[in-house]
Amino acid sequence: MEITAIIEKGADGYYSVRSEDHINNQYFGGFGASAREAKEDFTDSVFEVLDEIDNKEPVKIIFKYDLPSFFSQFNYINVSKFAEYTGINESKMRQYKSGVAFPGERTTKKILTAIHSIGSELSDVTL
Repeated sequence: MEITAIIEKGADGYYSVRSEDHINNQYFGGFGASAREAKEDFTDSVFEVLDEIDNKEPVKIIFKYDLPSFFSQFNYINVSKFAEYTGINESKMRQYKSGVAFPGERTTKKILTAIHSIGSELSDVTL
């Protein structure tokens, strides 16, 4: 069973996680001061329901981020260097990070491609 969850940063600076997926008409949600806290709260809500109904089926939660939530979760990523890596204007990338502006579909794909490329580069590293 898969549950897709959307992580978003609210106007109040807090993070929420929501899903349209449900089990036995039980929907899930999570909130927190950071994306990490909201994910943990969401995951707890899923497993509380699974315990209630005594579900033994494995569950995979797929988290999707908006950009402010992504940069909150992975706050060790230098936004300036990431903008340079992606070829996106640094000022625009900071706007995406803060939620002041939102990338279009093409820019979102460019950012996602860069994220996956970095992940691939890192997974090939040996020390």
